[in-house]
Amino acid sequence: MHIEQFRDLCLAKKGVTEHFPFNKTTLVFKVMDKMFALTDLLNWEQGLPKVNLKCNPEKALELREQFEGISPGFHMNKKHWNTVIINVADVSDVLVKQLINHSYDLVITGLPKKSQKELQNL
Repeated sequence: MHIEQFRDLCLAKKGVTEHFPFNKTTLVFKVMDKMFALTDLLNWEQGLPKVNLKCNPEKALELREQFEGISPGFHMNKKHWNTVIINVADVSDVLVKQLINHSYDLVITGLPKKSQKELQNL
């Protein structure tokens, strides 16, 4: 997977915006102003792409046990975030897409009903 593919997958979701709130290299994707994915562009440039994605706590533990390329979220709440290394043998592009979808869906589910309705009307 390339950074453009990752970016396109995130931006294709309803209501998603991209930001650089922390510095010039940390790209953050938000839905209704809530983060669901972030990555440091320098890692991609150095050939070591990885992304942080929100995850259900039980599922997060299972994924970390099952895949070498998935670990507790770097600089994040490790209960709710995973760091996913892209382009490693045991982490397929299909899995990355599923994890992006899961992260997005978790954030949507956690939004107030008013925000969920706003999103539906976009």
